[in-house]
Amino acid sequence: QLVESGGGSVQAGESLRLSCAASGSAVSNLYMAWFRQAPGKEREGVACIQSGSTGGGRTYYADSVAGRFTISKDNAKNTLYLQMNSLKPEDTAMYYCAAKRCWLREYEYWGQGTQVTVS
Repeated sequence: QLVESGGGSVQAGESLRLSCAASGSAVSNLYMAWFRQAPGKEREGVACIQSGSTGGGRTYYADSVAGRFTISKDNAKNTLYLQMNSLKPEDTAMYYCAAKRCWLREYEYWGQGTQVTVS
């Protein structure tokens, strides 16, 4: 089970940190990612991180957020994070965390989402 938190309404240029608490599986063993979906738009990948120790695991970012967002996880807390800096109005969306075992093509576990609104 994945439960996101940390969303909210902020002004452009401000920061937010999203959290995704996992239960039932260790985040260290999973590939994890953040997705977002804005009204009327398709869901898009934002960032992902491979399985590994805290501070480890390769990370990947969408071009639209590279340099502003940072994905990380704390294995001791079994939690995934997304630090979002220099937020823009176009970052407004529902943000979802997702997880999968490495051999699967599709993400198999999804959170309920947390809303981020930037004005």
